[in-house]
Amino acid sequence: MQRVRAHELRKMEEPALVDALTNQRKELAALRVSKVSNAPQVKLAKIKQVRKAIAKVLTVISEKRIAAARSEFGKKKYLPKDLRQRKTRAFRRRLTRHESNLKTAKVQKKLDNQKLRKFAVAM
Repeated sequence: MQRVRAHELRKMEEPALVDALTNQRKELAALRVSKVSNAPQVKLAKIKQVRKAIAKVLTVISEKRIAAARSEFGKKKYLPKDLRQRKTRAFRRRLTRHESNLKTAKVQKKLDNQKLRKFAVAM
């Protein structure tokens, strides 16, 4: 079995990736059966390679799906929660820039009535 490379998988379309995934899973099942029936050590070492190959295919599939979802929701007002940046809980609950710049009615009146005075001084 040739080693699976992620950059080669990224060039493939999703149906081809799903086919590759099913083939890898079938091969893993066959290797596990042969492990039970006292196979040589070569096949036992191959199990790890197949597991890693399955992980790479699944990673590329999820990357492609996330990228497609991001492009679909890119122009919309709200993003689904799984596509938003995670950051920290406190950071997500922090006031937005607009909310932090808002003034109460009392403060706004005070600011309106006590504007900065400009003086023109003749020299």
